[in-house]
Amino acid sequence: MSVLSGSNILVTGGTGSFGKAFIDHALKHLDPQRLIVFSRDELKQYEVRQRFGDDPRLRWFIGDVREERRLHRAMHGVDYVVHAAALKQVDTAEYNPYEFVKTNVLGSQNVIEAAIDSGIKKVVALSTDKASSPINLYGATKLTADKLFVSGNHYAANYVTRFSVVRYGNVMGSRGSVIPFFRRLAAAGESLPITDLRCTRFFITLPEAVKFVVDSFDLMNGGELYVPRIPSMKIVDLAEAVAPGAPMHDVGLRPGEKLHEEMISPDEGRRVLRLADRYLVQPELGTFGFQAPEDAEAVEDGFVYRSDLNDQWYSQDQIRDLLDTLD
Repeated sequence: MSVLSGSNILVTGGTGSFGKAFIDHALKHLDPQRLIVFSRDELKQYEVRQRFGDDPRLRWFIGDVREERRLHRAMHGVDYVVHAAALKQVDTAEYNPYEFVKTNVLGSQNVIEAAIDSGIKKVVALSTDKASSPINLYGATKLTADKLFVSGNHYAANYVTRFSVVRYGNVMGSRGSVIPFFRRLAAAGESLPITDLRCTRFFITLPEAVKFVVDSFDLMNGGELYVPRIPSMKIVDLAEAVAPGAPMHDVGLRPGEKLHEEMISPDEGRRVLRLADRYLVQPELGTFGFQAPEDAEAVEDGFVYRSDLNDQWYSQDQIRDLLDTLD
């Protein structure tokens, strides 16, 4: 049984792709006393309420993580927090940098402050592969948020609250996924634009992402950055699986985009432990009481976790099987 079972849970950004999948999982498997959905878009909240039929365990808070006072009110009586709220579009971040700073950085600090003051037991914050060796502003704001949450354990040393981070790659079936875009183009008989025919990426499904986060609450004691051990895939294999036989053309890397994604940098690799289903990046400063799991093993010298260097790969058939689970 998860520590989340029967508890009071709040999820920021709760009407996004992850939030909706988390709500579905929690109502079916965790039986929360209350599940508070905190987000800033009333239309999306209305649509999600219709989907879950006004389940009496759900509470709905319109609010923005930029406003610490509203977070304090929403967290009253809450046991655990999943922080999923973020601005995420890479190109939008380059044109609106301070908006991303206010949500992804200052908003994260607001979550930390409110969680400590509200006596939250555990907080898990969602990160992204773009936070590892970031080359765009979005990634830089998420790396900053990662460090805020890990260091938040020092800040909360004399309090009950503990913080950890999970970092994963592209989510199949989420909003903004390339899959429906490829399908539309293929249906119209058009060529599929591929960023670079050599591109590789990490992919995880929404149910896998939710389970990874839930399990992280059970494992964490504060300060961990968890990364799932998942297969990579070639973008051309994904395109072929989505639209067999469709023509493809190389459009080149966009500003701020990598040829291969990275989830653990070489510098972070010095602090990595390997577990059965994940890697654990140990905090640089462990003075707040971080303890490594007994079953963890050290990785080899020079370890880096990058999509083209992965030891696990999806075949086209496996990708098609995954796509079938999304339909």
